[in-house]
Amino acid sequence: MPATAAVAPPPTAPEQLAARLSSGDSDESLLPTLREIKNQIIGNRTKKLLYLRLRAVPKIVALLSSSSSPSPVIVQAAAAVGSFACGVEDGVRAVLDAGAVPHLTVLLSHPDAKVVDSAARSLRIIFQSKLAPKYDFLLEENKTFLLSLLNSTNENITELAASIVAHSCEKPTEQTSLCDAGVVQKLVSLLGGSSNQRDTSLDAISAIVKNNPEVATKFVSISNGKAFNSLMGLMQDRYPRTRLLACVCLISIEQAFPVYFQEMQIKTKLILILLDLIEEAGRVGDEAPFVLKGLIGESEELHRQALSVTAAERLCGYLRKGKAVLEARRLEGILLVLAELGLKLEQSRAQLIELQVPSLIIDLLKHDCAQVRVAACHVIKNISRSLKHLCAGRFGSESIVMPLVQLLCDSSTSVQTAALDAICNVAVNLTTKKSVLLQSGGVSILCQLARSMHSEVRLKSVRALRNLMFLLDRKDKDLILTELTVSTLTILISDPDPLVQEQALALAGNFVDGSGVSTKFIFSEDISIIDAVSRQLKGECSPGMCIQGMFFLANMAAENESQKDAVMDCILPTSLDLSISHPNSFLVTFLQSKERLLRLSTLWCLINLVNPDQRNSFRVSALQGAGIISQLKTMVNDPCLDCKLRVRMVLERCLENRE
Repeated sequence: MPATAAVAPPPTAPEQLAARLSSGDSDESLLPTLREIKNQIIGNRTKKLLYLRLRAVPKIVALLSSSSSPSPVIVQAAAAVGSFACGVEDGVRAVLDAGAVPHLTVLLSHPDAKVVDSAARSLRIIFQSKLAPKYDFLLEENKTFLLSLLNSTNENITELAASIVAHSCEKPTEQTSLCDAGVVQKLVSLLGGSSNQRDTSLDAISAIVKNNPEVATKFVSISNGKAFNSLMGLMQDRYPRTRLLACVCLISIEQAFPVYFQEMQIKTKLILILLDLIEEAGRVGDEAPFVLKGLIGESEELHRQALSVTAAERLCGYLRKGKAVLEARRLEGILLVLAELGLKLEQSRAQLIELQVPSLIIDLLKHDCAQVRVAACHVIKNISRSLKHLCAGRFGSESIVMPLVQLLCDSSTSVQTAALDAICNVAVNLTTKKSVLLQSGGVSILCQLARSMHSEVRLKSVRALRNLMFLLDRKDKDLILTELTVSTLTILISDPDPLVQEQALALAGNFVDGSGVSTKFIFSEDISIIDAVSRQLKGECSPGMCIQGMFFLANMAAENESQKDAVMDCILPTSLDLSISHPNSFLVTFLQSKERLLRLSTLWCLINLVNPDQRNSFRVSALQGAGIISQLKTMVNDPCLDCKLRVRMVLERCLENRE
C-alpha cells in the first residue's frame, strides 16, 4: 500500500477549550487543553483577547495554587500565564488581577525543577511590563528575597532577579541600598554567563547606577575596574542586543559619573556602535536611535563629535534608503536624533540643511504614525532655529508650510502642539516672505486654536501668531487681528494660564509696533486692549508678563498724542493732583525691579512719552508727582549699561521739556 501522510486534527474552538478548564475534567484532559490554549495564543494577539473575554486566565491561574494539580499541569498553566502576559497589556492586567504573581512566586521553591523554570520564565515576562508590581527594596524582606534569587544556581531564577531589579529599582535610596547589599557584585558575576543572563544583568546594572554618582563610583571601582572593562568588552559582543544594552549601561554610568569619561574616545566608540546598531533588525535597531539621542542630548561637545564621525550623513542615508519600509519606531528615533543634532549648533543646522533634511522629511509629516509626525515637526523646529537660513526664506516655501498647517487640524493633540512649535520658528521669517503662511489658511486655524480649551495648544497658537505678527506690514497685522478679534485678544491677556497671558501681551505689543495703528483696535467703548493690559500690570503678575506689558505701552507711546495720553492714563492714578506726591504708580516698582528687561522696557516707555519734539511739560510734571523722576535719579549708575544710558536719556528729555 502507498504511504499516506498523517493529517493534523483541526484546532479546537477557544470557547470549547475555555469551557473545559472549569468542567472538572481529569488531569489527563487538562494537560492537552492547556497546551493547546498556550499554542494558540503564542504570537496571536487576537486569540489572546478572545480568551480574555472568555475569562480563561482566572481559571488557569487557579490551577497554579491547586494542591491537586500535578507538576505537568502546573508547568503548562504557568507557561500559558506567561504567554498571556507577553506583549499585550490587557493580558498583563488579567494575569495580575487573577493573582498570578504570588502563586508563581511560591512555585519558585517547588521541588520539581520544570515547575520552577516555568514559573520563573513567566514571572520574568510579567516583570517586563510597566504594569507589574514594584518591589520596595528598602524593606529588608524584599532585599533578602532578591539576594536569594541571585544566589540561585538556576539560570532562569537569576534572570528573573535581574528583571525585578531593572523594573523596580528607581529611587536613589533603593539604588544605594542594593549596592551596599552586594547586589551589583552579584550582577557583575552574571555578565560572564549566558547571553540571557548578560542582557538581564546589564539592564539591572543600568537601573542601579542611573543618575546615582555614589553607586556609579562604586561600580567603576569594583575589582580595580574589571567590571567597567567587562562592559567595554561587551560593546563588541557578537549579539546586537548585548551590544546595545552594554551601551545603555555605559551611558548611565557616564551621565552619573562623567569624571570617569574624560576621554572622548569612549564616547566616540559609543556613537559609532549605536549608529551601526540602527541597521540591525527588530527591536535592537528600533531602540538604538533613542539610546543615541540620550547619549548626545544637550551636549554641544557630543553634537560636534557626532558630526565629525558622519552621524548626520548616515542617519540621512537610512532615511533615503528605507523611510518607506522602516518601522515607525525606528523612523521616530532617527528623526529625534536629527532634531537633537539641530538643537544647539549653527554648523549642525547648516550641515542638515546641506543634506536636504527638510526635503527628506516632508513626506514624514503625513506618516500614519502620530509619533513620526511629531518627530518630523521637531526636526523642522530645531533646524529652523538657524537665523541665517530663516532670513534667507528657506523655510517659508509652500512645500514645508502647507503640511505643517494641515497638521494643525490633526486628531492628535501632541501632533498639533509639535506642528505649532515648528510654525512658531518658521513664522519668525525676517524677510517679508510670510505670504505662504498668511495665504494658506494658517492664520484662521491659528486663531481658532487660540480659543482651544487645551492650555498648551492655546499657548503655542498665541506664540505662533505673535511671531507671525513680528515686523509684518500694517495691512497684514490688521488682517490677523480682525481674524482673531479684539475680544479674543483681551480674553487671552487675562487667560487663567500666566504663560498664555505673557504671549498675548507680546502679541499685542507686536501689533502696535510701527506706524499707522488703527485706533478701532486699541480703543473701543466696550472692549479696549489697553484697558486689559492696564489691569494686568496693576495686578499681581510675573516679571515676564510685566516686561511684555511695558513693551506694549512703549510701542503705544511711540505713536501719536492720543496714544501717549492713553498710556499716561494707564500708568498713573486717574485722579492725579500735581501739587501732591503720588508715589504709587506701578512704574516705580518696575524701575526698582532686579529684572533687567523689566527696567529697560519701562525706561523705553518713558523715553517715548517724553519725546522732546512734543509739548510734554505736563507729562513730565505728572511723572514727577508720581515719584518716577525721583526714582530715575537713583538709577544713574544702574549696573546694566543699557539701562544706565536710557535713564540718562529720559532725564535729559525731561530737562529739555522743562526749559
